[in-house]
Amino acid sequence: MYSDGVIWFSVALIGGLGALIWSADRFVTGAAGTASVLGLSPLLIGMLVVGFGTSAPEMLISAISAAQGASGIALGNAWGSNIANIALILGVSALVRPLAVRSRILKIELPVLAGVTGIAAAQILNGVIDRLDALVLLVGIAALVGWSIYQSRSAAVDTLAEEMRADPHAAGSPQNGSTLTTHVVWLVVGLIVLVASSRVLVWGAVGLASAAGISDLVIGLTIVAVGTSLPEMASSVAAARRGEDDIAVGNVIGSNLFNTLGVVGIGAMIRPIVVDPAVLTRDLPVMAGLTLLLFVVGIGWRGRPGRINRWEGALLLAIYLGYMATIAATQMS
Repeated sequence: MYSDGVIWFSVALIGGLGALIWSADRFVTGAAGTASVLGLSPLLIGMLVVGFGTSAPEMLISAISAAQGASGIALGNAWGSNIANIALILGVSALVRPLAVRSRILKIELPVLAGVTGIAAAQILNGVIDRLDALVLLVGIAALVGWSIYQSRSAAVDTLAEEMRADPHAAGSPQNGSTLTTHVVWLVVGLIVLVASSRVLVWGAVGLASAAGISDLVIGLTIVAVGTSLPEMASSVAAARRGEDDIAVGNVIGSNLFNTLGVVGIGAMIRPIVVDPAVLTRDLPVMAGLTLLLFVVGIGWRGRPGRINRWEGALLLAIYLGYMATIAATQMS
């Protein structure tokens, strides 16, 4: 019975991840295509629709996990995705091709992300993220949405806007031959499958963690976080190969902002999140350190332009592998 349960939970976890990745791609494509047909600017679609869409899996998993009392998955998924986005995704992308950060918008978002990370760190010092903390985070995401709309109207010559407008592969570029009805159908289908697959994934993750004696926090930080970060991985690596550095970096910065504010905020608003002590000593220092490192190399210093070179990409990837090894060693001890 034990082995049968583990097998079914594993099947649910893997199958849920696969369906989640597919539906997230359909949802983002449908949302971006709908917005494009309706006349929204490519920059707004890139900053807002795609930023929200790529974080939609994390938001749904956080909400479902919190409702079921698995707060470790809710927090681990958000923060684990942030760690994977910077260390794994940007690390791999920079190895494919060094990334230059030219966009003025991204250089504004980088210190905002650093500040948001500081707020998130302060909120967990008392061991719980309560509904007041959640309200602060959700107000922050509302402010981010408002700022994105403002920037889309006033930053016509920004390099991120130029890349979004010029790239036929980027979400938000005009979708030739596709009608509004087609985009809406994919948007609805993607959302339905996204919700269903999220529920299956959470059921499998919680069941597997219970059966295998692994904390739901670790499941959220590893398997679930990496799985929900795969859409960002695909889009950032593809953008890096096309030489669209600001899109590659912007995907990660936008996703991390939505994760830190929206994903955790939604989960904690549904049910306050009790923070595992390991988060303070292991996960928070890694996430904060990576965010600070991204801020330094992205902004540049002493005349050095913002840039993530291959050796820095290798360093980021090594940090991620070391972090995973640390988690594995902790579970075996």
